[in-house]
Amino acid sequence: MMTHSSNGLLALADLLKPQNEESDEDEPVAGVAKLGPASIGLPSQNKPKQKQESSKKDSKDIWDAEEVPEGAEYEDLNDPRIKPEYDMIFQQDVSSEDIFLQMGSKTPTSASCPFLKIKINLPDTKYAEVELDVTEKFLDCRSPKYKLGLHLPHPVDSKNGKAQWDSENGVLTVTLKMNREYDFLNG
Repeated sequence: MMTHSSNGLLALADLLKPQNEESDEDEPVAGVAKLGPASIGLPSQNKPKQKQESSKKDSKDIWDAEEVPEGAEYEDLNDPRIKPEYDMIFQQDVSSEDIFLQMGSKTPTSASCPFLKIKINLPDTKYAEVELDVTEKFLDCRSPKYKLGLHLPHPVDSKNGKAQWDSENGVLTVTLKMNREYDFLNG
């Protein structure tokens, strides 16, 4: 247990108290009062902000293109189609040295999975009725009976994906290579 002398506490209080004021009220020191969250970093310049605001005012758009999330154009709340059941699976390339010798740098986590596999159940649907559109962050699958708009957890290579139709079970399997920022570390 530490003991503090009352003289030490009074000396500390004198250090923290403003020099030119003798009142007991808690008032901020003049230099400290000017500091706040806005004073951290480089000083802001108001002129560029005014130019940006004026360009927004000239346009009749409500939102900028950057403000609208990718895939929002596919969402329709009045669409009566059913959202199908789907499974999202992270797929890993595993070789015998990874399993038996444990020489690779792969781990059992999803960080070591380069592929994202999405299985969409579309019962009573024919292959010709299925429409599939994949962008970097969004998957859109439609048929006369079903509609799935799926935001993907990671960016994918939308140009080099693979889709496979299982007509017996009515399952569409979409395999996409993920383009994550640190994939080169996970081998």
